[in-house]
Amino acid sequence: MWSWGDNFAITDEDGNECFFVKSTSLTFPIGKNLSFLDVDGKEIAVISQDFFNFLPKYAILIGGHPYAHLVREFNWFKRSFRLDVLGPNEYTIEGSFWKHEYVFKKKEKVVAIVSKKVWSLTDSYGIDILGQGYDVEILSACIIIDQILFSGN
Repeated sequence: MWSWGDNFAITDEDGNECFFVKSTSLTFPIGKNLSFLDVDGKEIAVISQDFFNFLPKYAILIGGHPYAHLVREFNWFKRSFRLDVLGPNEYTIEGSFWKHEYVFKKKEKVVAIVSKKVWSLTDSYGIDILGQGYDVEILSACIIIDQILFSGN
């Protein structure tokens, strides 16, 4: 199950481990960062919560520098998120988050589809990334969304 205190692997459709996510040391003011690692244990990115916002906001850092931010957007009737990759690369994330069924769109084009596996002992998700080069940002965003909506925080 995904939580700040756990370490877990991300696998491909054949069950081969592709990435690892590990909790790192405590950070100010409270909480932990998550380190996003490749199969060789090399850090690709860090997921870090920004505690000083009205709505949840997380940063995805690459090389210690901000790469993207995931923000839960204010909406009275539905849950929505925005993944803002620095520059003109913004994603909208829409769907039924309570059913764990949502899509990532970039310039109105679907680039990823997320769905929760129903018959699993732990939280397991199928994430179909439609294209090259989106893996780290989309997988990081899925981890963050799960933290925001289902971690009990």
